[in-house]
Amino acid sequence: MEFTVLTLFPELISSFFSYGVIGRAFKNKIIFGQSIDIRDFARDNHGTVDDRPYGGGCGMVMKPEILDSAIDSIKKSRPESKILLMTPQGVPFSQEKAKSFAHKKESLIFICGRYEGIDERVCQKHVDEEISMGDFVMTGGELAAMAVIDSVARLLPGVLGGEHSSDMDSFSDGRLEHEQYTRPFEFDTREVPKVLLSGNHKMIEEWRSRSSIITTFIKRPDLFKAKVPTDKEKDILKELCQQLDKMVNG
Repeated sequence: MEFTVLTLFPELISSFFSYGVIGRAFKNKIIFGQSIDIRDFARDNHGTVDDRPYGGGCGMVMKPEILDSAIDSIKKSRPESKILLMTPQGVPFSQEKAKSFAHKKESLIFICGRYEGIDERVCQKHVDEEISMGDFVMTGGELAAMAVIDSVARLLPGVLGGEHSSDMDSFSDGRLEHEQYTRPFEFDTREVPKVLLSGNHKMIEEWRSRSSIITTFIKRPDLFKAKVPTDKEKDILKELCQQLDKMVNG
């Protein structure tokens, strides 16, 4: 799967493709990634890529003809690529969207805006989807693009190593992941749940399922609105509420 990032800071993206799980996937040719310097397509000796917004106001806007040339240069060799604009005005990114990209294995081109954003005419001509990482604003789209690439790439076969390594991730089934523990058995007077040392895989799986439901209830109860609890989950939640009521009221 191919990822191309159009940016004013190509070194930032290049380093991302060199380390950790992503770096290993790149080295093993499971993914291909590159950064393209938008400034290379500037049309003056100063490398100008922005200008004042029409109508006045603060900040600068990335010039349309510069981005247009950069996008066209990539589309020539990858005409079927999907073009994504990283912007707080986009649709919130999700695990389901990551799965969709990973399943289709399309080449993805990321436009990383800077300043006050990019000229709307570029959006109308080229952009297939606008993606947001949340209701907040950053100085540029590079961190958002790397977050999407990381999320998508780790779902591709062979990237994490184990065939089912991502199956139990948070949000993989609309719930948060269960609690995790490792050595030592006792830390700061707190012990690892003994069931995890039992060797009984059925009991461990039941504990993890229960832990996932409880963790979701405590940290992200809104997820139960998106995916209605099963009868088993309702029983766990009912028991939890009874325990909490007993703790509070005695």
